[in-house]
Amino acid sequence: MTRPFRFGIQAQNASTRKEWVDLVKKSEDLGYSSMTLPDHFDGQLAPAIALQVAADVTTKLRVGALVWCNDYRHPVVFANEMATLDIMSEGRLELGIGAGWMKTDYDAAGLTYDRPGIRIERLVESVTILKGLFGDGPFSFDGEYYTITDLDLQPKPVQKPHPPILIGGGGKRMLRNAGRLADIVGINPNLKAGLVDATTASDATAARFNEKIGWVKEGAGDRFGDIELNVRVFVMVHTDDRTGTAEALAPAMGMSGADALESPLALVGDTKSMVEDLQARRESFGFSYIGIGVEEMDQFAPVVAALAGT
Repeated sequence: MTRPFRFGIQAQNASTRKEWVDLVKKSEDLGYSSMTLPDHFDGQLAPAIALQVAADVTTKLRVGALVWCNDYRHPVVFANEMATLDIMSEGRLELGIGAGWMKTDYDAAGLTYDRPGIRIERLVESVTILKGLFGDGPFSFDGEYYTITDLDLQPKPVQKPHPPILIGGGGKRMLRNAGRLADIVGINPNLKAGLVDATTASDATAARFNEKIGWVKEGAGDRFGDIELNVRVFVMVHTDDRTGTAEALAPAMGMSGADALESPLALVGDTKSMVEDLQARRESFGFSYIGIGVEEMDQFAPVVAALAGT
């Protein structure tokens, strides 16, 4: 099945409520499907509150985070917040959740930065708890990291059986679990170092992304066809000199110009070539849900107009 394209905006901040409201209204008017925020401690708006405002001033825009960090909230508290946000947005929540990766957040907040395997195991338990608490009746769970006893958490979300769960990752263990547990899977470079460094870009080649999608398939099994695949484009340059621009960008991306043009994290060229690249990537990788940064919202709008819903 070929999924229709949809597009999301990733924003972080606004200096006033009016600035934020104008931004989210404009994104909906331009045909974007969703508004997301990251979840860090480096000077951004608190996601849940900003997203509720976004839902209040729009009618179709879906809201969520790319992604909420599991280690910053107990799953019971998080489930209550997300069920409330789903109700107050009238069923427009996309629940993005991750194991946490940015070491500077942990250090600044005095949180223990456990090895990746532990953070992923905690995430898996949390997703299981979220699904259980969103269901009907009391829920109990006895895991290594969390214990829930006969809790019938109220209220329940509008979307059934639960809001779509988005899990992003870049490593084998994370992506296998995402394939097993998520409704939407975001494919990313591996951030096991706890920061964005030279290894991040080198993990973004087309060949690496094919391998990553294979890990999702291994986890998903027969349900792979039900999963929506998401990718966040981090490098976008609208230009008539596609080849020359790619060659100029290539050293910073740690790859050749040809590889940069094929990387799912980059879009370089005019509107026509961007449309063609995204169509080709949907065919080869399966990516139909494309995220971009708020800085590119206007220049990318013609691509959204050409592809959204097709």
